[in-house]
Parts: sequence; structure tokens; C-alpha cells
Amino acid sequence: MQKIKLDITGIQYSQTQSGSYVLTLLEVGGRRKLPILIGGFEAQSIAVELEKMVPNRPLTHDLIKTFCKSFGVNVKEIVIYKFLEGVFYSKIICEKEGMLTEIDSRTSDAIAVGVRFNAPIYTFEDVLQEVDSSEGAENGSEEELFDEEEEVEVSEESELKNASKDELNHRLQEAIENEAYELASKIRDELNRRK
Repeated sequence: MQKIKLDITGIQYSQTQSGSYVLTLLEVGGRRKLPILIGGFEAQSIAVELEKMVPNRPLTHDLIKTFCKSFGVNVKEIVIYKFLEGVFYSKIICEKEGMLTEIDSRTSDAIAVGVRFNAPIYTFEDVLQEVDSSEGAENGSEEELFDEEEEVEVSEESELKNASKDELNHRLQEAIENEAYELASKIRDELNRRK
């Protein structure tokens, strides 16, 4: 079965599940998406790596990377191989001395580890089809969910644009101390835009 490559296109706060985030993966060269509900810690861990931020102390997924590197293990790819009853199933494909090993993992953890190794993310046609049919039956339009989330982001962005540089620097420091890395990246982007 041919693998389909996916790219991470965003992490947004879920309007339907309190304390959760939606990690969106987009089919490379296509339009189909995999919206994956993940926890706050995993969302933060993925966002920290994507934004190349350095936390005060290593996060769990940083520890896993250090552990792997120390023992000569490289993460080659992440494969989302099944979608069943609203749950994605994934594997981390590792390589050591030419031998491949598949490790079962929660999808959020697999991706958080994978981004630290710049490992590609793949799925299969049947997974994309299952997600498409499941969304149509249960959720209505996925676009409606993202429209609401975009409205929240727009108001947050306008608030940042209206803040003074000193206020932004103060908020950036607070966000980093509170490990709110997604907010910190938005504040950093606004500060960079003003330079």
C-alpha cells in the first residue's frame, strides 16, 4: 500500500474539547486533511519544536530524542496507519545500524518525537477516506470549527498589534515562564515584524 506524505499546517485550540488542541495535517499535493485532537502538553511540545524555541528544561520529547541519539537510534518516519472509532493509530519507524524497528505510539507523541528528528509523516489512502467519511457523518463541516478558531486568532492578533513593544516583551517573558509557547511564538512574530 502506497504511503501518502502529510505536512503539519497548524495547531489550534479546540472549541469543542476543553483543554485540547487540533493538530492539522494536510496531504502533500492534495487538499485532504487529518484533524487530530491532542492534549495541551503534546501541542505545546510540537509547537516548541516547530518554532525552534528552547525551553528552560528539556521536555519529555526532547529527552526521548537525547536518549535515542545516545544509543545510535534515528527516527526515520512516522506512520499513521489506522483510524478506528475516532482514534488514530501510529508507529514510529526507527533505524539503528541498518535495522528498522516499528514502535507503537499515540499519534501526538509520535509526531512530537518525529518533528525533533525532521522525520516525514505518512498515512494511507484508507485512513484519509475513513476520516473523510467519519467527519461527514459526525461533525458536519470541519471548516465551521476552523472558522471559529480563526476568529479567536484574529482578535488575539489585533490585540498584539495594538500592544506597545514594552508590553509585548513583558507578555513574551510571561508566556515563556508559563510555558505557553504557542502564545510566545505569536508575540515573538509580532516583535520581529516591528523590527
